[in-house]
Amino acid sequence: MKKEIVVASGNEGKIREVQEILNEYKIISVKEFSIDSEVEENAPTFAGNSILKAETIAKRLNGRTCIADDSGIEIEYLNGFPGVYSKRWHEGTDRDRNLAILQKLQGVTKEKRKIKFVTAISISNGEKTITEQGIIEGYVASDVRGNNGFGFDEIFELENGKTMAELSPEEKNQISARKIALENIRKKLTFITF
Repeated sequence: MKKEIVVASGNEGKIREVQEILNEYKIISVKEFSIDSEVEENAPTFAGNSILKAETIAKRLNGRTCIADDSGIEIEYLNGFPGVYSKRWHEGTDRDRNLAILQKLQGVTKEKRKIKFVTAISISNGEKTITEQGIIEGYVASDVRGNNGFGFDEIFELENGKTMAELSPEEKNQISARKIALENIRKKLTFITF
């Protein structure tokens, strides 16, 4: 029988990605439990927020193994902004946030538009926690492009000139920061028992 891991998210895309990578485990959404799954993300780093979420939800579930992530973008020209506030610094939709970022970078040359997408993932049973990070780098595009993906995908331009939103879901999943972090977690799970 497969060991169970609870994902501290209701996001179907995230759950599917965790299931694909950690396929030797039974992956369950936190939505299947009648607990408060909201956790205030007040840590100063992505890793800190993912630890906070994983440990809090694991404790609320009486020590069940739980996995959580926090992710966002850091723009070099803006001194790492928006960082851990990626989803919270601007009201509105993903598109609204993306257009606001493009506005901040108006007239800035491509070489100075370097961007990192960072995903930190933690897995915890409330007592023991491991954390890994995945990072991909690119440039803030000069305009929104592509219809696939979500979040910052339509302005995250790769070295090949395509935005993440111009990739197929399969292409994106091969290079995403979440995949890198999950693969790193998977390697550690081989040596650590929860």
